[in-house]
Amino acid sequence: MNYRCRVLPQGGEARVRVPGSKSITNRALLLSVLAEGESVLSGVQSSADAAVFADCVRSLGYDVEAEGDVCRVRGGAIRKSEASLYVGSAGTAARFLTALLGLSKGVYTLDASEQMRRRPMQPLLDGLASLGAKVEYLGEAGHFPFRIRGAGQGGEVTVDVGKSSQFLSGLLIAAPVCGGLTVHVQGSHGMAYVQMTADMMREFGVTVRREGNTFFVPAGKYRPRAYRVEPDLSAACYFYALAAITGKQIEVEGVELPSLQGDAAFLSVLKEMGAEVNGGRVRGTGILHGVTVDMSAFSDQAITLAAIASFADSPTLITGIGHIRLQESDRLHAIATELARLGGKAEEGQDYLRIYPAALHGGTVRTYDDHRMAMGFSLIGCRVDGVTIEHAECCAKTFAEYFDVLSALSEQT
Repeated sequence: MNYRCRVLPQGGEARVRVPGSKSITNRALLLSVLAEGESVLSGVQSSADAAVFADCVRSLGYDVEAEGDVCRVRGGAIRKSEASLYVGSAGTAARFLTALLGLSKGVYTLDASEQMRRRPMQPLLDGLASLGAKVEYLGEAGHFPFRIRGAGQGGEVTVDVGKSSQFLSGLLIAAPVCGGLTVHVQGSHGMAYVQMTADMMREFGVTVRREGNTFFVPAGKYRPRAYRVEPDLSAACYFYALAAITGKQIEVEGVELPSLQGDAAFLSVLKEMGAEVNGGRVRGTGILHGVTVDMSAFSDQAITLAAIASFADSPTLITGIGHIRLQESDRLHAIATELARLGGKAEEGQDYLRIYPAALHGGTVRTYDDHRMAMGFSLIGCRVDGVTIEHAECCAKTFAEYFDVLSALSEQT
């Protein structure tokens, strides 16, 4: 399905609603699964990624009931010592469940979509092997599919997070129920999502201690609880960016600051560019300056910033984003390529992008089956006539209703 964008009028006010946070939903689901007793999660995201995660834990024998944005989970020890799991394209399911099963006492076969098969797993699998897990690759070494016999214990492990902080988050979440872990971290990566993991673990009853690049997690038990998932700031940021380039005031319902989510930092970027920011509301002022920003800690918004940077009055430099080459697409190259397709000018480095002011024109944007490319580049189509987003249905990964919400904005303003 292709989506033909519509140019939105300047000015006006609008309110939008976004799904619950995918990052929080999946962490809360796994923490609830590992807690002995029943947890009730509200505000959960019902995306393709979240559904895959829920199906995986059901495959391990857990009882997960979902109705609307409420999920009931009856947790405890892993019910099945042998199972086959399909993680689809869900990075959190892929890394978190691999960590958990690699520290368990069972034997599990894990596979993924072609997209996820290309994404890195080797650093996590090497760490698990150092603890005693046995990994049998059923395809290319270091990638899905594979069969893993869990180590059945914790201990001391070193993991390189240069390609994904999810490797570390997965180990931390699994640590209490496998006897505890000391995790030494190598590599450079923003730690906002790791902090989210530690904060949520504490809310479920386990405290992570950090000393420099070493994390200590004791053996222990998670407590079941009622838990409310925040609105997804990754999704909200598209509408905040839209406000900045259209002079609108846009409020995203339910967003409260401070937030567990690292993407809240994007609001500060918009403020530096010239937008007015007030809690969960952003208003464009007709001014948009270029910025220099290290986005290593909130790199999901690199596409969003790149999409609006051509409208600024000076160049924008985005650094610390080399790892986004290894996500759903080579995002760094995809950004530069698709901006050029619309008349933009971007200089692509190994781990940075420099985007120059440009008079953009219409065209068809390739999405590379990457939901963030589809949503981010749709912002250009709200300012520039004739922009079409190819394969817009890929947004179902995290926000199936995104283009419906975007279309409805023209009726509110």
